[in-house]
Amino acid sequence: LFRSERVRLPELGIGLITAKVDTGARSAALHAEDIVIHGARVRFRVSINGRDHHCDMALAGHRRVKSTSGHSEARAVIESDVVIGTHRFATEITLTDRTDMGVPMLLGRASVRGRFVVHPGRSFIVSAKKKKPA
Repeated sequence: LFRSERVRLPELGIGLITAKVDTGARSAALHAEDIVIHGARVRFRVSINGRDHHCDMALAGHRRVKSTSGHSEARAVIESDVVIGTHRFATEITLTDRTDMGVPMLLGRASVRGRFVVHPGRSFIVSAKKKKPA
C-alpha cells in the first residue's frame, strides 16, 4: 500500500485529505476540535484546508490511547467509512487534536490489516492522481 495516502470520509463530508499509515499505531485517529459528547452522540469540528466540517456522529465508545511521547488520553471513538482509491471500508476512528502532527489523519494497523500491504518507502500508490490522456 503506502506510507501516506489521500483518503475520503464520505459520512463526514470530508474529501481528499492526507492520511499517514502507521503500523505501530493500533487505531485510526482524526484531527478534531471542539469535541462534545451528548449521550450516545459526539459533535466535533474538523478543519481541512481552511474549511470547517461540523460533524455529529454516533459515539462508538471511548478508548485510552498512549501517544508516541508516552502521554495517555481517553478519546471518543466513532465508526465511519474510509475511501482510499476504489476501496471503501468501515473502521473505528479516535478523535484527537493532531495540530502538531503534520497530517490530519492516521491509519493504524487495525484499519489496514487484511486489506493492504504497506510499502514504507512509497506514498500515494492507491490514490495516485489519474493521468489525463494526451
